[in-house]
Amino acid sequence: MYSADHPHYKWVALSNTTLGTLLATINASIVLISLPAIFKGVELNPLEPGNVSYLLWMLMGYMLVTAVLVVTLGRLGDMYGRVKIYNAGFALFTLTSVVLALDPFTGGGGAMWLIGWRVVQAIGGAMLMANSAAIITDAFDVRQRGMALGVNIVSALAGSFIGLVAGGVLAEWDWRSVFWVNIPLGVLGTVWAYRSLHDTGERRHGRIDWWGNATFAVGLTAVLAAITYGIQPYGGHTMGWTNPWVVAGLAGGAVVLAAFVVVEKRVAEPMFPLALFRNTAFTSGNAASLLAAVARGGLQFMLIIWLQGIWLPLHGYSYESTPLWAGIYLLPMTIGFLLAGPLSGYLSDRFGARPFAAGGLLVMGASFLGLLLLPGDFSYPVFAALIFVNGLGGGLFSAPNTALVMSSVPATMRGAASGMRATFMNAGQVLSIGVFFSLMVAGLADSLPATLGSGLTAQGVPAATAARVAELPPVGTLFAAFLGYNPIAELLGPQVLGALPSANAATLTGLAFFPRLIATPFHHGLVIVFWLAAAMAVVGAIASLPRGRRPARTPAPRTAGPGGSPDADAVDTAGVGASTGRAGDSG
Repeated sequence: MYSADHPHYKWVALSNTTLGTLLATINASIVLISLPAIFKGVELNPLEPGNVSYLLWMLMGYMLVTAVLVVTLGRLGDMYGRVKIYNAGFALFTLTSVVLALDPFTGGGGAMWLIGWRVVQAIGGAMLMANSAAIITDAFDVRQRGMALGVNIVSALAGSFIGLVAGGVLAEWDWRSVFWVNIPLGVLGTVWAYRSLHDTGERRHGRIDWWGNATFAVGLTAVLAAITYGIQPYGGHTMGWTNPWVVAGLAGGAVVLAAFVVVEKRVAEPMFPLALFRNTAFTSGNAASLLAAVARGGLQFMLIIWLQGIWLPLHGYSYESTPLWAGIYLLPMTIGFLLAGPLSGYLSDRFGARPFAAGGLLVMGASFLGLLLLPGDFSYPVFAALIFVNGLGGGLFSAPNTALVMSSVPATMRGAASGMRATFMNAGQVLSIGVFFSLMVAGLADSLPATLGSGLTAQGVPAATAARVAELPPVGTLFAAFLGYNPIAELLGPQVLGALPSANAATLTGLAFFPRLIATPFHHGLVIVFWLAAAMAVVGAIASLPRGRRPARTPAPRTAGPGGSPDADAVDTAGVGASTGRAGDSG
């Protein structure tokens, strides 16, 4: 094994952290696409009102925990060693994969087993995500950092789409295989990390900011959970924004987060160093990352619904096979990420990061505009071209954005900065669930009831029954489409279907009726979603342009970086956010 000062060590660090990040992000989306098989495996009907909460927590529990903990775990990496925290995360992630695959229960108990252990697994994933970028930044000097971070961050983003394909394939076989697949790679990565990685960064010993950790965790959890629960029906309303618990979560969470800011300003060693936000490059880079994460997360959910609930059934794919084919048909987006990401990181090292970061988001925004022009029953080559362009834009943006953020902070704060960057990305993913599902439900509420009622009565369903079904909250229809599930037979029941002519009953429960019924209302909501996503991409592009200011300071002596050459960030200790030559610009 290579020592920390060996010229090849940086490639060992890059390859292992890329594997760890890839596993952590694949695990988030592999469950997303496998939810129909998981619910069937634990014998739980996802469309029963009492089971919606299980569905939501399986969707957002992992992302919520990583969003809350990555800053704390990055800070602990600064204090006790980034490699030590990272290695422990790899081991925990692998162990919980075994426990998840051995779920012994069915029904609500089986769902709670998965939700609870996914939360524990998310702690391991957060350990990996919080410290991987900092380990890479320590190992590479500024001339290669953009390329190295590009490989790592694109593996993270591509992992979220690779998981869609892997989940579709594995769910066809056995839902438990979704968790078993992590184990061999997890064992390999854990042993490799413990044997090969060394702490090369500067440690900053100090005390743990318990009050800061507590207020941040409670406040952010309350806000993100309330936003997610806001999409559930409440008191006759199509959504739950008037639910007292949702209102209390939003208001109380905001108050606790305000208290967190006060705490962080007063403690000597804060877990969330607010002084980093004095650097314009750090602040604007994280703002752009948050906007891109919300837009990208919303796109992922909407494309899955579009494919699984509408397009694939209309083209003859059975509902049981739609998760697999949805993942396959989304491959052009993954290919776009994989092509653009490392290349963008390499070019940003040479020509500067800002044009690539801003340009990537503008390309993403253009793809959103193209997608909203497509009809519900689109031509796949056009669709594939647009999502490929979207993937290219995401790849162009991600590596330069990460390099801008990580190169704008002192070497002793890289763990905390890496965790803060991951917090914005993961919080954006959770926010996208609440924001885009709310917009979609609002769009469906205007047109779906009338469309559903008239469509059912046209097939001979009694007017009273059709009216009852049409009055059901549209979130149920949205989740049915999201899961690739045809709910008509369950909504009508065997008595109603048995009283209809056989041809009409076959039409109602066939592949085409439900997708055609929701296609037009869904497209109305889709237009709203894609307009907002395009606007977020444009604002994020603008946020990627500001440069960090260079505070006046006395330069410290230049020292050799991990690669044996002077490390531009080695001098950046006199003031938080000090620019270091081209590091803050080129990444």
